[in-house]
Amino acid sequence: MHQADSPAEAGAGNTTGGSGPGKSAQAASAARPLEGVTVLDMSRVLAGPWCGQLLGDLGARVIKIEHPGRGDDTRGWGPPWHQGEPIDGDAVERQAAYYLCANRAKQSLAVDIASADGQRLIKALAKGADIVLENFKVGGLARYGLDAASLREINPALVVCSITGFGQTGPYAHRAGYDFMIQAMGGLMSLTGDADGMPMKTGVAITDVMTGLYATVGVLAALHRRRETGEGSHVDLALLDVQVATLANQALNTLVSGVAPQRFGNAHPNIVPYQAFACRDGHLVLTVGNDAQFARLAELLGHPEWAEGDYATNEGRVAHRQDLVALIQGILSGGERDHWLAECEARGIPAGPIHTLPEVFADPQVRHRGMAREIDGVPQVANPLRFDGASATADFAPPRLGEHSDRVLTEMGLSASDIERLRREGIIR
Repeated sequence: MHQADSPAEAGAGNTTGGSGPGKSAQAASAARPLEGVTVLDMSRVLAGPWCGQLLGDLGARVIKIEHPGRGDDTRGWGPPWHQGEPIDGDAVERQAAYYLCANRAKQSLAVDIASADGQRLIKALAKGADIVLENFKVGGLARYGLDAASLREINPALVVCSITGFGQTGPYAHRAGYDFMIQAMGGLMSLTGDADGMPMKTGVAITDVMTGLYATVGVLAALHRRRETGEGSHVDLALLDVQVATLANQALNTLVSGVAPQRFGNAHPNIVPYQAFACRDGHLVLTVGNDAQFARLAELLGHPEWAEGDYATNEGRVAHRQDLVALIQGILSGGERDHWLAECEARGIPAGPIHTLPEVFADPQVRHRGMAREIDGVPQVANPLRFDGASATADFAPPRLGEHSDRVLTEMGLSASDIERLRREGIIR
């Protein structure tokens, strides 16, 4: 690009304002906690994009930086695919459901960061941004001059969050990390599955999701500190660290006892009865969390004496787990699931059915809370956060690849001819 039209000289700071595409009057009138915050989301797949989506839901302007040819890896992770309605008679690219789960509330700028012009664009955007999210391998962005140190030299107030498999330091820092592998290395799989079966991963990439949540907490804390110091931060977040941190009670069971926990399948290592049971026509889950609840369960099952003696306390029930569970199972198997659930509900005994996902989205409570919705014709799952009774879910759908390239670059001060040249040379889409 011509020096006179360099984005660094063309009002890049304008990117800190504005709202997301398709913003409705209702959303515009609502208080959005991160209004005025600009995020460059240079991450891919799930953990980083999950953080970016949450920040976007909370009101930040999130500019998703993608490769102009292939975009986010998850754009190709189908089927299933969602085919949008034609726009002005032109077919809209199909989008993988996986991509759609983590990229709401963003603008897509498709730019080749391996090119000198692309690097100048990113640096100009970073100069006016508040947060950068990235999940490149350690040192991967340094070759382009887009690493945390380089960007914070341009903008000392910038908060950069680097998400990697193993962190910025340590003997594994150079390795790539994926959720499944981290669940294995971080101990979660050793806790999941039947005692006599193969260790199992979870049905959702939970380490990635939790990492996205920790990333959100980290960047918001860094923004809060910046109010006092004026300085940004480099947040170093590792999937392995997150997995170890979220072992929760199982981690402390190990550290306190010195013994590796065994797998309990659908049971709980510390609470009894707290597991799945078979009924005549299906399964239910009992989650009896205290002695009073157990006493009510014992009465329901026709054995109030269970609330005394060996089974009176949770410690006793854990010690006599095998006998007690067999007794409960023998009674529940003789009745229908919905009967037992209704009786538990009436007595304040925590219990629930094991739903398939279609059943989840048909559940009256889930429907009442509006957890499944469509945004511009695209299926979405709502943000669970509510502020003063209003959902925090943004009202604009995940973007098509490069959908907002012209808008973002124009706001940076680039001319139509500059944008056309960059597109012609394959630097943007």
